Amino acid sequence: MASPRQNSDNLSFPPADVVGELNPGINTNVYVDSESSELAASKERAEAKQKKNECRKKDALQTLKSAIIISGIVVAVAGAAFAITKKLREK
Repeated sequence: MASPRQNSDNLSFPPADVVGELNPGINTNVYVDSESSELAASKERAEAKQKKNECRKKDALQTLKSAIIISGIVVAVAGAAFAITKKLREK
């Protein structure tokens, strides 16, 4: 047989508000479980932090791509200018 637990007061459910449950429009006292709300809040913060880190990585990658493209264009323009001046000197 199972032995009765001691300190069963800590394991009991909070009393139910029958009128509030049956008439949700009148119920102004809403019970919020602090543990689950803290867990949800920490999960939201973790997701926001992860999205922020992803955005930073994307921004850094975009900046790197832009720098490489711009430097490539500068090198191409410099090469074209050098080739044009060389052709003009030959004539």
